[in-house]
Amino acid sequence: MHPTIPKMLRSACLGLLFLLFSACHRSPELAPLPTDAVVLAFGDSITYGSGARPEESYPAVLEQLIGKRVVNAGVPGEVTDEGKARLPALLDEHRPALVIICLGGNDFLRHLDVATTEANLREMVRTAQERGCGVLLVAVPRLGFGLEVPALYERVASDAGIPLEEKSLKRILADNSLKSDPIHPNAAGYRQLAERIVAALRRSGAIR
Repeated sequence: MHPTIPKMLRSACLGLLFLLFSACHRSPELAPLPTDAVVLAFGDSITYGSGARPEESYPAVLEQLIGKRVVNAGVPGEVTDEGKARLPALLDEHRPALVIICLGGNDFLRHLDVATTEANLREMVRTAQERGCGVLLVAVPRLGFGLEVPALYERVASDAGIPLEEKSLKRILADNSLKSDPIHPNAAGYRQLAERIVAALRRSGAIR
């Protein structure tokens, strides 16, 4: 055998492994947002913008960054069971091309059943997808001895084939300079969240 053949085979195998690894870790794709697309930011007080002025909420900042209309559909104190009931009417009203779901924090604060929280999130994602909407899921950390992002978010996103932004809120809520109180970002925190969502949308192909 020619001495260069084993090296060539080894290089080819390494290249194949790299491609497989990259494919496994590539963010799920979203359809590019049309010029006139509406984005529905759906969630609780973090989406609403508690702790900052309305123009400093993450949906307001996101609208400026992507040049698309972003509807702030955040309701402070909402749990996922309430969100599941509220979402269909908003989808019919606004007909968004993309829905950003950021819910679950109040379920954790109230120690509600985790399996029910996961089932509610799955139902919201399915409801949006059945109407032809792209979905981005934003994970909310659970407060306790530190900040933990429940594994349910990764399961929901993986099973639905949607992108997940799982680290941003954990990082923001771990930094006192980015918080207005123990559970809400301040203006700087909301801006950082909006910027991370923009990065996630770029990775998924929704925007350039």
